[in-house]
Amino acid sequence: MSDPSNYPGSTDRSLGQLFASATAEMSALVHDEIALAKAEMRQDVKRGVIGSASAIAAGVLLLFSLPVLSFAAAYGIHNLGPGLALSFLAVGGGFILLGGLIGLFGVAKLKKVKPPQKSIASAKQTASVLQGVKPHPRATLAGELDRGGSTLPDKAIENRPVQDKASAVARSST
Repeated sequence: MSDPSNYPGSTDRSLGQLFASATAEMSALVHDEIALAKAEMRQDVKRGVIGSASAIAAGVLLLFSLPVLSFAAAYGIHNLGPGLALSFLAVGGGFILLGGLIGLFGVAKLKKVKPPQKSIASAKQTASVLQGVKPHPRATLAGELDRGGSTLPDKAIENRPVQDKASAVARSST
């Protein structure tokens, strides 16, 4: 029989041609998916960098505003009647009290942290199983020297197959 794709106007393609076309289209699809993923990642990274920079800038501005607000609070208390030194002392005492409360909250949360019980139990179980296993005997360098034999590296050199240059070249060229 003759190949149906040889006739002009024939739309039938052979199995090989169909497979090649499907492979090419699959390859193009994978490349397009990778390109899309890269574009999305670039966009996400760009958004992340902008968001992080904005958060850092906001934190710096809030940090710089703390002394200004502290002075404003101290002068506001001073305007109510007490002396300036007492006003600053009250604001400083308020910060110490607030810091102490936050520190106590943090210590209480840290005391609730417990060691990983499941991991410890699993490690103990593994250790108990491995204690019953006998190690595989291995030749040691000291053991070989005690028996009057050669060392392990010497044995490796002795047992290495001998090759001439011609056979090495013949193997590398095939």
